[in-house]
Amino acid sequence: MTARPAPRLPWLAAGEAFPAVEQAWGPEDPVPGLLAAGGALDVETLANAYRRGIFPWFSDGQPILWWSPDPRMVLRVPDFRLHRSLRKTLRRFQDDPACEVRFDTAFDAVIEACAHSPRPGQSGTWIVADMVRAYQALHRAGMAHSVETWVNGELVGGLYVVAIGRAVFGESMFARATDASKIALAALVSFCRRENLPLIDCQQNTRHLASLGAGEIPRRRFVSEVQALAAQPGPTWRFDSVYWSALMDPKPAAP
Repeated sequence: MTARPAPRLPWLAAGEAFPAVEQAWGPEDPVPGLLAAGGALDVETLANAYRRGIFPWFSDGQPILWWSPDPRMVLRVPDFRLHRSLRKTLRRFQDDPACEVRFDTAFDAVIEACAHSPRPGQSGTWIVADMVRAYQALHRAGMAHSVETWVNGELVGGLYVVAIGRAVFGESMFARATDASKIALAALVSFCRRENLPLIDCQQNTRHLASLGAGEIPRRRFVSEVQALAAQPGPTWRFDSVYWSALMDPKPAAP
């Protein structure tokens, strides 16, 4: 049987519109989910991409690569699984006056730390220098935020997200102390529950994300939900210790 030739990958000029996400490579193609190459990483382009369910992901020596996988891994905020061990860790964290969660006080430090923390099984990082600068600009534009775990005045872990309106897109995390990134994720979930933000995009399926309650949904549904959420006014990104109750002591659902 003759092998199916790979479809031609669209090459974007700076400022050129993205192709429809349905044109992304499918399961029979060499790299499922790949949509286009080229373009630019300016704030407007990144914002337009995320609103359409598209994100950049590439390594040093590669052009900018744009992705829109189908299905899409998402964490429905009410479905987050707070495992017993993490609940105990969070109790200790809350009871220690030297421990705190902050939002957006050290975004540059968080993304730099994520860039130097390869994912399991990878020797390098996809957060190349151009990506760092791009997301720093997105942060200054109010569309990227850091969730930070601090102990004794030291940044020991955290994560960063893209947030447009009420749509939240998880990007990367790091830890310099045990459970520091998990604490940051729990804080993000607490904030999302408090502010009624319904989902966190996780992009791709991993066993770890599934263990936390994330699951796959069809890309068409994901894009539809994201576009609706992105068009709504977003919350003020700040964290208060009372927000923990939304995760640790949730109110029972009304009958």
